[in-house]
Amino acid sequence: MVNCKNIALGVHVIFNEQDVFDIQADIEGPVDTPFQGGVFRCKLILPPQFPQIAPKGLFNTKIFHPNVSEKGEICVNTLKKDWNPLQWSLKNIFEVIKCLLIVPFPESSLNEEAGKLFMENYDEYFKRAKLLTGIYAIKQDGNVLKGNNQNVNDDAEKKNKLTQIQQKKENDQKKWLKRI
Repeated sequence: MVNCKNIALGVHVIFNEQDVFDIQADIEGPVDTPFQGGVFRCKLILPPQFPQIAPKGLFNTKIFHPNVSEKGEICVNTLKKDWNPLQWSLKNIFEVIKCLLIVPFPESSLNEEAGKLFMENYDEYFKRAKLLTGIYAIKQDGNVLKGNNQNVNDDAEKKNKLTQIQQKKENDQKKWLKRI
């Protein structure tokens, strides 16, 4: 993999010299979102008919977001019905994905749980998304990212850690309620 400079604010694209169809980017979580402080690895999957057919977007870093499935698939109109090969560049695509972190569209959720929480209990959605950002998307050692380049769905250790954190939170809440 060969790094290239930032193509947009908070978006660092990584090209693979051995496979020109392997285009990835590290996207910094936008300020004032539950993703702030996180860095999310995103991949574009270019079909053989590209650019006539839109690429597919995929988060390699686990993220709790209405428009991102648990497998990391991204639902954004730019990569579906609004695709126009004359209008969209890699920079535009990654900017749209970053904007999705700022303004989700829960009406077209791939992650129903995140979409429902977003619409019915935003504070709880924010807490959960922030928790997962802290577990999976925080920089370590300056360059290496936790949770990136792994199959996050099969990562039992991280799921166990999340469960432990949630149990501790529930126990702390129970202790706090007993004090009242």
